[in-house]
Amino acid sequence: MATLIHTLSDHSDDVNYCAFSSSCLATCSLDKTIRVYSLSDFAELPYSPLEGHTYAVHCCCFSPSGLVLASCSTDGTSALWDTRDGRRLAVLQQPGASPVRVCRFSPEATYLLAGAADGSVVLWNVQSMKLYRSGKVKGGSLMACAFSPSGDFFVTGSSSGDLTIWDDKMRCLYNEKAHDLGVTCCDISSHPVSDSENGFEYFQMASCGQDNNIKLWLILFADFLGVQLKCKCTLIGHSAPVLACAFSYDGQMIVSGSVDKCVIIYETSTGNTLHTLSQHKRYVTTCAFAPCSPLLATGSMDKTVHIWQLDLKQPCAGQCTVENESKVAIEDWSEDDVSAWLCAQDLAEFVGLFKMNNIDGKELLNLTKESLANELKIESLGLRSKVLQKIEELRMTMMSVSVPDEFLCPITRELFKDPVIATDGYSYEREAMENWISNRRSSPMTNLPLHSLMLTPNRTLKMAISRWLETQQK
Repeated sequence: MATLIHTLSDHSDDVNYCAFSSSCLATCSLDKTIRVYSLSDFAELPYSPLEGHTYAVHCCCFSPSGLVLASCSTDGTSALWDTRDGRRLAVLQQPGASPVRVCRFSPEATYLLAGAADGSVVLWNVQSMKLYRSGKVKGGSLMACAFSPSGDFFVTGSSSGDLTIWDDKMRCLYNEKAHDLGVTCCDISSHPVSDSENGFEYFQMASCGQDNNIKLWLILFADFLGVQLKCKCTLIGHSAPVLACAFSYDGQMIVSGSVDKCVIIYETSTGNTLHTLSQHKRYVTTCAFAPCSPLLATGSMDKTVHIWQLDLKQPCAGQCTVENESKVAIEDWSEDDVSAWLCAQDLAEFVGLFKMNNIDGKELLNLTKESLANELKIESLGLRSKVLQKIEELRMTMMSVSVPDEFLCPITRELFKDPVIATDGYSYEREAMENWISNRRSSPMTNLPLHSLMLTPNRTLKMAISRWLETQQK
């Protein structure tokens, strides 16, 4: 069920963390760098590695759209990077300049949460790059954090063993001693669990710690009941401290990594062990499931990141059940099919809005940024962009064959819209190449100096792409 298909060995020191977007994998290390790879072939992107932190990088995470990557370091800062060209967008100094251990974007990407060794917890406003709220855990360093799928609350874990639940105004709602020797990681599933008898929906959370255990929790967040936290079960498969845990996108599996050098994949509903992977040579420090493909990444103090292919009987996490099982043509989707697709793309908040406007498959494919803003009244530019990106991906799945490689920009790995020829003889997307040469004077393909920064429109390539697209739409 889990096959090792690739190993990344570019870091020169311990790998501390890895994170997926829909198209990329990011890794960070004690070597002070962040590296970014394409999921299409696991090749490192031209702008990688990202350098700028002056000490070890402990954590990295993508924004929900995948357009921004956050990292945090012993140097007391969190940094934001543009994933299209590798530009550093901001450096956020933790109050007190304490080493920052963990960072997470809120589900709507409004905030970046950063937790530090002195116990400080900070919410940064991503738009203004200003501090929005701050707090502090009681005793110990902040080692873990996770947002609920709704963004109404988040959880932090500390080296003192506490799990603390906070609301989005940074008010402490609940605190519990969870792991005697300290919490090392926590994650909240994007799929809630229903209690049909009482009509409640529970959030599933996993936490792990120095006590060798992984605990599964149910969180109830209701205005009239407050917050309730219940331990569902304890998983005891590891023989040493557990350093990392993560849910699969559909919430059906949990993966963990440990000081015992093993990776264990569990079935969430039963707690049964599905697989034990023991290819790493030193402590396993990080593990993550991909959102849009059956991939798992695990990182270790052995300086490597292993990529695993999961042979799943059910549809891949993050893919639409309608599309994979019933094979209904997208333009023939019903409103319910569109709702299922929205949920699978982590866009469940729009189900009511789309149903109210009778959006079926045909209407979905015809949505534009103007109709999203003016007709559906989606005010947030970020959310409109996220919806449009998912619709564009959906349109691409309708094409009968894969996109020819020569039609993809070597920088973005996306279909050309405005191809230009640089003086190195290669074609690039205009905006991507302009961003590239604004920071450096070398070729993205050869890394040799560019004799001129002139960009010439590649009209022949643009016409070829246009003709190819026409054939795919017939």
